[in-house]
Amino acid sequence: MAKDNEKELLKKVEACLFLAARYLSIDDLVRFTSINPIMLRELIEKLKERYEDGECGIVILERKADEKEFWKMDVKQEFHFLINRLATGESEFTSAEQETLAIVAYKQPIKQSIVVKIRGNKAYDHIKHFIDMGLLSARKLGRTKELTTSNKFYDYFNLKNKKR
Repeated sequence: MAKDNEKELLKKVEACLFLAARYLSIDDLVRFTSINPIMLRELIEKLKERYEDGECGIVILERKADEKEFWKMDVKQEFHFLINRLATGESEFTSAEQETLAIVAYKQPIKQSIVVKIRGNKAYDHIKHFIDMGLLSARKLGRTKELTTSNKFYDYFNLKNKKR
């Protein structure tokens, strides 16, 4: 098998295992990749070796049931705590912060004093945090600030910026 062709086939198998997020049989992999079963086994072994070298947080798991083999891409055991944090919905921002940011995004441009009236004094901390992160822009407006979302906000949340 040519080296370039092998690399492409490895990528194909890797993509299937990654996207499936469950155990796949050789029949499943043949159906998804159109690669013959003998070559698939060789490719899976090469992928397993690549991930077992200790340089990444991923592993290819193998399971046998009813005389069939199944493979799955998974996170190494020492990183399962991350999965638990992600699966429980622990987000980067508290719900209070999310609500403050949503008000600014929806009502922009909006005075900080108005946001604080709606959200309470904790909004000062939320706004400061978002300005420090670069998600909000603020300009002095009398004794308060006028708040708008920044270009970084649109990039961060993968949104189209109507201002651009």
